[in-house]
Amino acid sequence: MNQLDLNGRVAVITGGAQGIGYATAERMLLSGATVVLWDIDAKALAAARESLSALGTVDTALVELTDADAVLAAAGAVMRTQGRIDILVNNAGITGGNATTWELDPVMWRRVIEVNLVAPYLVCRAVVPQMLQRGYGRIVNVASVAGKEGNPNASHYSASKAGLIALTKSLSKELATQGILVNAVSPAAAKTAIFDQMSQQHIDFMLGKIPMGRFVQVGEIAALIGWLSSEDCSFSTGAVFDISGGRATY
Repeated sequence: MNQLDLNGRVAVITGGAQGIGYATAERMLLSGATVVLWDIDAKALAAARESLSALGTVDTALVELTDADAVLAAAGAVMRTQGRIDILVNNAGITGGNATTWELDPVMWRRVIEVNLVAPYLVCRAVVPQMLQRGYGRIVNVASVAGKEGNPNASHYSASKAGLIALTKSLSKELATQGILVNAVSPAAAKTAIFDQMSQQHIDFMLGKIPMGRFVQVGEIAALIGWLSSEDCSFSTGAVFDISGGRATY
């Protein structure tokens, strides 16, 4: 593993208790960062903190990311304890199951948009002012190739990730001269707990779309996120970095 220089940096990772978020935390800790995990799963958070603490300084908070006040409070707590937020990874997300657009429950459709798109906006709203005060920051939003192509039987998920890509581009332009870079990664599917929300038919469909013939590993995504979170990434902002095994065509 190539080691990045994240020494002295403080990273907030949403959905950090498992999957891509956990792998990203692990990668950043090994590169010298202090990591703060925000998640809604208390049991998973406790387990993640226990296992990751052997690698470096880890803090956790139970946060409902769709609650604006809760997010502001969590960001304030990080500033009080760590004094800074250098890196933000908006990783938390849900799929909301699979069905045709006209058969999806409106309540679930809205919940997917809230978690996958509104929550990253609320987190950026809480964290960006802290970054502006210091004139430095790296924000990485975990989108999806579905946000580019639109997966059938996943219109809510695809729409939320397309929105996240647009949010990335808009925010990056607003911050382009402020020392704060905002990028997104658009992975193909990775085998994480999110698969539990999908039908086997949909999982098979996604695998069949990947020319490499396998799912991406969470460590591979974490490596890309790590670089985008470092000072080595200095002239890329508003970009969407594919990590799709050849699936993405633009």
